[in-house]
Amino acid sequence: MNTIKYVMLVVALLFSLTSCAGMSTTQQRVLSGGAIGAGSGAAIGAITGGSPAVGAAVGGAAGAAGGYIYDQSKKNGY
Repeated sequence: MNTIKYVMLVVALLFSLTSCAGMSTTQQRVLSGGAIGAGSGAAIGAITGGSPAVGAAVGGAAGAAGGYIYDQSKKNGY
């Protein structure tokens, strides 16, 4: 039953990305990175027997930071 909850959460996060039309590219990349990181972190947490919630929080934060860093490197021509 818990697996179904986490799958539904990831699906909901993916559907929320459709509202990115009015956002700047920086906002889009940070949100996308955070959503992908949260989904991946929750999955890794569940697979390894740890806490999926903690995995989602850590993965989301890392993904958002990665999205921001990627955006800044693209803007600076790297």
